[in-house]
Amino acid sequence: MKVLPRLFENNRRWAAARRASDPDFFTRLVGQHAPEFLWIGCADSRVPANEIVGLLPGELFVHRNIANLVLHSDFNCLSVLQYAVDVLKVRHIIVCGHYGCGGVTAAMEDGSHGLVDNWLRPIREIRRARAAELSRLGTDQKRLDRLCELNVVQQVMNVANTTVLQGAWDRGQEVTIHGWIYSIGDGLLQDLDVCISSRSELKVLEDREDR
Repeated sequence: MKVLPRLFENNRRWAAARRASDPDFFTRLVGQHAPEFLWIGCADSRVPANEIVGLLPGELFVHRNIANLVLHSDFNCLSVLQYAVDVLKVRHIIVCGHYGCGGVTAAMEDGSHGLVDNWLRPIREIRRARAAELSRLGTDQKRLDRLCELNVVQQVMNVANTTVLQGAWDRGQEVTIHGWIYSIGDGLLQDLDVCISSRSELKVLEDREDR
């Protein structure tokens, strides 16, 4: 018995349409893998990385997890990061969160969500550290939106503090980290003005966020 036949049929139609519009498309994909960008984003199915930035397969290296976290203990993410920087030689790393993130929403709540609470603990720490700023916002929605943004900023700094990025900058490799956020409601990206391409720029951002 075939499993999920609709998806296989979708795949056949997609592959046929690709070949019809560009007969050499798959040949080129097999022959090279040299993306310029690494995308670290949320696993939310409403945030398709390639589509929202208009890039084809092969042009964007992607890692996704709940709430787009970059943790020193997550060897999955760190391995992707090292491969992207050391082997693929990407020039840009994009950390992209999104408004209405379920992981950030769960971190805002005080109740138990099971195993995922362990994963979301770093976001709760951001929430506690920025409690004064968040409390000044008028609504729960505004507080949630702001925590989604603050989480992206923290993950940008986490990427910059990895041995992977520190080593790349020390040997003169040009790699820039960007912090973006996506609105599911209108499909638009926003640059959060957190862009780091050196140790000195990391220090400036850390000093700014500590104030």
